[in-house]
Amino acid sequence: MKALWDDGSMLALAKTHPGPGLELIDVPVPSPGPTEVLIKIRSTGICGTDVHIDRWDGWAARTVTTPLVLGHEFCGTIVELGSAVTNLEVGQLVSGEGHYVCGRCRACLAGKRHLCQRTRGIGYHVDGAFCEYFAMPAANIWVHPPELDPDVAAIFDPFGNAVHAALQFPALAEDVLVTGAGPIGIMAALVAKFQGARNVVITDLSDERLALAETLGITSTVNTGQEDLEEVYDRFSMKEGFDIGLEMSGSGAALRSMIDHMTHGGRIALLGTPSQELTVDFSKIIFSMLTIQGVTGRQIFETWYAMNALIRSGLDISGVITHRFPVTEFAEAFAVAGDGRSGKVVMHWEQ
Repeated sequence: MKALWDDGSMLALAKTHPGPGLELIDVPVPSPGPTEVLIKIRSTGICGTDVHIDRWDGWAARTVTTPLVLGHEFCGTIVELGSAVTNLEVGQLVSGEGHYVCGRCRACLAGKRHLCQRTRGIGYHVDGAFCEYFAMPAANIWVHPPELDPDVAAIFDPFGNAVHAALQFPALAEDVLVTGAGPIGIMAALVAKFQGARNVVITDLSDERLALAETLGITSTVNTGQEDLEEVYDRFSMKEGFDIGLEMSGSGAALRSMIDHMTHGGRIALLGTPSQELTVDFSKIIFSMLTIQGVTGRQIFETWYAMNALIRSGLDISGVITHRFPVTEFAEAFAVAGDGRSGKVVMHWEQ
């Protein structure tokens, strides 16, 4: 890999033009502005968003303007500070909140920056962190303990999605249903269990992902292509359904099944993003008095504090990472990330 001082260029993984595929290209090393820091990237996680951009589906075609450097899940080391940055230090291990907010709308001024309607996301609205060096506003930086595994630090963004969803409702002594055993769904299930839920049941159609959940301690798994949820009630000493639902798959069938299996007064957090408009029976929601809460991103930075506290208290999410690749093998990394069977896929930028 080229060093910062070699010739002022670096490697970046980019979408150079509309259509499927990505390219590893040379681009100039950015210079941090007065309020920015320059980060030497160590590890990056592949998100479903990145897979959509790689495949150039309808969402990507509507959202992304090329050329664009991908990536919003990252960890690295600060190597340079902007002239006005006084509260950070060179050498710190950091990630960053990938949502750039306006700072002036009603939500921002009220301290609810995750609700900013003018949000721009790194890696899909503006250039992201799939590169050797990344410049980011100091206000978006999160400092990690130096002993934290950089691969775990790189997935704090999706971990934050899981924590934000799982903490919507108190789970102590409750029965929790998680639909979707992808990496974020598994992490949400781990957080629910860590909170003291009585039962945490996770469902999926992938035996591989359910097996991963089991190895990480979520032993109550259901392949809904082979078994109906009602058949597991006796197994978990349940009679009336689930108290809390965490819908992480974006599947209409999963959401409808979740609504069918909630107890009266149950609460559902929706994080999974549907690929098309969904149909649900609102009479069931009304007559069961269900609470439906949409969830997006992370609370800036309240969720980050919660993530840090969970890790420091002993929650281990490292097992969610199942594959690691050097960035030069990005094509294989994206193939694994997109096959619907793996855990989290991380790419390493240091050779």
